[in-house]
Amino acid sequence: MSNLSKSNIDTFLQTNNDWALKNNGIEKYFVFKDFASAFAFLTKVALLSEKMNHHPNWSGVYNKVHIRLTTHDIGGLSQLDIAMAKEIDLL
Repeated sequence: MSNLSKSNIDTFLQTNNDWALKNNGIEKYFVFKDFASAFAFLTKVALLSEKMNHHPNWSGVYNKVHIRLTTHDIGGLSQLDIAMAKEIDLL
């Protein structure tokens, strides 16, 4: 697994502008109508994480969820992070 090029990262960010590049990772904030909706979303992300064998850093407070993706083994972004971000957006 290797780091993505700046060009690949820029292309992703241009077409997925809710994600932001920060400290060798991509991050996104989600806001839901209530706690139950946010928790249901986190559960779906957990199942996706297991399926992809790639686990995000995340936090949830009431109706807000923050997700950060990076590939720790390489100290930056890999294609797996981009693929997971796209799948999360489909949820």
